[in-house]
Amino acid sequence: MSQTHPEAVLLERALGGWRGMIDSGLPSVVFVLVYMVNGRVLQPALVAALAAGAVILVLRLVRRQPLTQILAGFAGVAISAYVSSRTGQARDFFLWGLIVNVAYGAAFLISLAVRWPLMGVVVGAFTGDPTGWRKDTDLRRTFAAATWVWVFVFGSRIVVQVPLYLAGWVGALGTAKILMGWPLFLFGAYVTYRLLKPVFDRRRSAAEAATDGEGEVGAGESAEAQPDARDPGQEAQQQPHDADDR
Repeated sequence: MSQTHPEAVLLERALGGWRGMIDSGLPSVVFVLVYMVNGRVLQPALVAALAAGAVILVLRLVRRQPLTQILAGFAGVAISAYVSSRTGQARDFFLWGLIVNVAYGAAFLISLAVRWPLMGVVVGAFTGDPTGWRKDTDLRRTFAAATWVWVFVFGSRIVVQVPLYLAGWVGALGTAKILMGWPLFLFGAYVTYRLLKPVFDRRRSAAEAATDGEGEVGAGESAEAQPDARDPGQEAQQQPHDADDR
């Protein structure tokens, strides 16, 4: 892998995405507040959530964030509102989010089952070498441990929120979604960073030591290749002998 710091890049992107995580949770906050305050009437809550999503969409455009991120954020709100409006159930506003968590959790779990930890592919992509990490046993094990962290992140959301969804407790479900949103995401990113940092530090130190060793060997070979300088005293002693020979 390259001598970049992929573990730091991963944490930086997670910290840099905290605003996006808050943005994604804001429509849920608005939905729950309007729904609970307005006598549990669904339609106004859906309109308010979509309006909040539209405001965030405009703000993201002003901040010139990537278009795919902008569209993905609003699409999640739109899908949630559509599903809930079709079923007439307020709890279904959170159904799409549960499906997404199940999909992510399953992907990370399956990657462990087939011995291709997904965190290895993700971090490898940062370095331009998505598969090189598989040659290093320690790195494979570390990426497996980091992948388990994300199985916990997505799995815990499912374990907590699915029973609330089935019970129809909209207020509690919305609160759980917010509390287990970006705070839990940042927790997973930080634990991943702490797991990866020692391994990458050792790899960088070994690479630097190897580079220094090669430099010393090259310098030694250059010195041996140069002819020995003749001692001026020896040259002076040889001159009379040369004159006698003549």
